[in-house]
Amino acid sequence: MWAIIEIKNTNKRAKILTNEPLSCYCIMAKIDIRSLTLASLKEQLTEMGEKPFRAKQIYQWLWQKTAHSFEEMTNLSLQLRAKLAEKYVINAVKVAKKQQSNDGTIKSGFELYDGHLVEGVLIPADDRMTACVSSQVGCSLACKFCATGFLARKRNLTGAEIFDQVVHIDQQAQANFNRPLSNIVYMGMGEPLLNYKGVLESVDRLTAPNGLNLSPKRITVSTAGIAKMIKRLADDETKFNLALSLHAANDKKRNEIMAINETNSLEVLAEALRYYYKKLRRRVTYEYIAFNHFNDSLQDAKELVRFCRIVPCKVNIIEYNSVAGVSFIKSEEDRLAIFQQYLLDHDIMATVRRSRGKDIDAACGQLANKEVEKVD
Repeated sequence: MWAIIEIKNTNKRAKILTNEPLSCYCIMAKIDIRSLTLASLKEQLTEMGEKPFRAKQIYQWLWQKTAHSFEEMTNLSLQLRAKLAEKYVINAVKVAKKQQSNDGTIKSGFELYDGHLVEGVLIPADDRMTACVSSQVGCSLACKFCATGFLARKRNLTGAEIFDQVVHIDQQAQANFNRPLSNIVYMGMGEPLLNYKGVLESVDRLTAPNGLNLSPKRITVSTAGIAKMIKRLADDETKFNLALSLHAANDKKRNEIMAINETNSLEVLAEALRYYYKKLRRRVTYEYIAFNHFNDSLQDAKELVRFCRIVPCKVNIIEYNSVAGVSFIKSEEDRLAIFQQYLLDHDIMATVRRSRGKDIDAACGQLANKEVEKVD
């Protein structure tokens, strides 16, 4: 006689309380249905004795109607819904905490199925509604100026978990501002290119006609500089925008604040960027946080201009947002103005990005799962 022990999530360990040897047990783990491709789902439904067209209906519920339970799939029979619930699970992301800034920015603490938390941000502006989403639980890069860098990396997010963040933030945009999202940036917790599979799966579901059908031109993936993965983006002919967190255009300074530069130097990055542009012919964005009297001098501007000659680009100069335990402070306004003007005078498109959500630790570099208001 075999005993069946059900495990609701394949990614969780089961604690089995029994006096019998484990060899006597058949452990049945439920599969997250959103990990299946449409073709795989068709195959599994056929094995269950169902018509293959049901897979398309289920996919529509999952990725267009963003259903988080089988009970919501009302055009499926009760019998089929019961069969799905017996074999599969939907590891949906929940909004566990949220906080709203004086400037309208909304930060959410998203709870994953295994109890981990990540943060995402809705950034409202007159001309756009932007969702900033996380790709990892924590981060392994330990950039000296970033709050997330002080957190250990626990795991990568699945494509569905990134997708869910966008769905929740879009709902917040429509509920609070009566406008849908216009832009998505992968600039939250984690290094997106170290979760290449999950990030590309999420972009696919967000942009696919049988997903949310969003424009890839409205999506930007940011990296601290993983050269081989930048090349892979080119080889895979990705359609979204690429941003490089640069923050210094000489190796000595970049090494001081970004350990990744020791293995992905500016020369190595330059070669990857040339490869990327040659293949895709798409302009790159450089993110450049201005730290007072560290990387905001005229000499720093000159070095940045030289780096900007590598491929067509634009520069977003970002106000630094204070992080507890970090000695950096934001650049003074006059130094920032001179720095920007030097870039403009040398035909570099350069915009100063003012921080949003600083009062709730939701601004660039501040995401660290601090305690915020719980959501019932």
